[in-house]
Amino acid sequence: MDNATKQKLWKTADQLRSNMDAAEYKHVVLGLIFLKYISDSFSALRKKMQEDDYYKNNPQYIDEDMRDYCTEHNAFWVPNEARWEFLRDNAPQPNIGKLIDEAMLSIEKENPKLKNILNKNYARLSLPQGRLADLINTISTIGFENGQTAPDALGEVYEYFLGMFADAEGKRGGQFYTAASVVKTMVAIMAPTENHKVYDPCCGSGGMFVQSERFVQLHQGTGNLSIYGQESNPTTWRLAAMNLAIRGIEFNLGQEPADTFHNDQHPNLRADYILANPPFNISDWGGEKLTKDPRWQYGIPPAGNANYAWIQHMLSHLAPTGVMGTVLANGSMSSNTGGEGEIRQRLLENDLVECMVALPGQLFFNTQIPVCLWFLRKQKKRKGEVSFIDARNLGFMADRTRREFTDADIAKIADTYHAWRGDEFAPEGKAYADIKGFCKSATLDEIKANDYVLTPGRYVGVAETHEDDEAFSAKMARLTAELTEQMTESAKLDAKIKENLAKLGWKQN
Repeated sequence: MDNATKQKLWKTADQLRSNMDAAEYKHVVLGLIFLKYISDSFSALRKKMQEDDYYKNNPQYIDEDMRDYCTEHNAFWVPNEARWEFLRDNAPQPNIGKLIDEAMLSIEKENPKLKNILNKNYARLSLPQGRLADLINTISTIGFENGQTAPDALGEVYEYFLGMFADAEGKRGGQFYTAASVVKTMVAIMAPTENHKVYDPCCGSGGMFVQSERFVQLHQGTGNLSIYGQESNPTTWRLAAMNLAIRGIEFNLGQEPADTFHNDQHPNLRADYILANPPFNISDWGGEKLTKDPRWQYGIPPAGNANYAWIQHMLSHLAPTGVMGTVLANGSMSSNTGGEGEIRQRLLENDLVECMVALPGQLFFNTQIPVCLWFLRKQKKRKGEVSFIDARNLGFMADRTRREFTDADIAKIADTYHAWRGDEFAPEGKAYADIKGFCKSATLDEIKANDYVLTPGRYVGVAETHEDDEAFSAKMARLTAELTEQMTESAKLDAKIKENLAKLGWKQN
């Protein structure tokens, strides 16, 4: 979908912001986009069925067999009152909100996997007359009829809107959305493969899962992963379920939205890949009630900070041959508060930490706190070593406040890691080598000598600067001449501006 169409959609959706909280209107908009998608997909499937030779000769069986046909093609059954054409035609009616709620209820009733997932609060919205109709008419311009590319088109729209909503919500946006640059980097490093279990204990809107599926599809032609997630915020939990459902990804987000520490929805799970972006430095996680929890194999995490609780929770769910990656605040690499230093030391002494990546600032919508990536394995390929990567100088400013990685930036980080491991994802013909200022393979003895601090900058050092061959006197003369020329040009422009202003009647005091 082109940017102009996406921007038009966003402009219409954003008009709702003056009438409701940003956290609410994302569910209003994304719910309607989801409804449009499944309705279009249903219509396209019905058309395909009608073109089948059997049903051409036996059209009387189309309605009778349509449900089974939907199941066979992994599509949702959409009742008449929930189809987009019906809602679009009734959009000008004052009861359109009620009709949308009834459509959502009927879809959940007909498709058990969507039970309690869809937003059903449209009748309660306090919107100016016609505002909801405008949104429906704009969404009507999105076409999801092409069965093969529809999930990609919907995923693209959905991802665009999630990013825009996160930007609009500011700090709270990070509760459901992790910046794409961060997610793609984590997935490229962990390199998930098909027929394995992926787990995110604080999954937000499910971005880690979506990128994992994409990686597998890109490298192996299938996205066959078993998805397990948990999320405590009920509305975000539903957002994740919708995000996965629209892409045809099978998932298990637990029986209900729940706190991961106090109501683990997957207690017996041992996952091959664990990816997470837990809330940074949370102090009210109830740690004082969990001091005897069996998950704390490497030390009781402080009640005032959950960082090391997240790490140990994930390790408790990691399969023997699995790998986990998590985003944490930079303080996690060096803090000694509340026994965190001792926990970090035990993680290192048990040779669990495999790679540390320092990220640049301004990658996130919701915080300017500097962050890092931790990667841990129970069975490391390079025992007794840790890969340190300092990526703080990578990326570009996408706008005044936010930085993004290019594909080349992500490849540089991931290729360095895979070359260091010497695994099947290592770039062909590229052997690993330490690069001053960027990457370093450090031994556990070196880390011990640094008091078990894991800050990459401490190990990679400062990049070498290359002096040019121009003599100082010649360089000074050249720069002085350039400055004189620029100042002369500036004086000419000032004079021209004053001349033009004088013509307009401006008089200098």
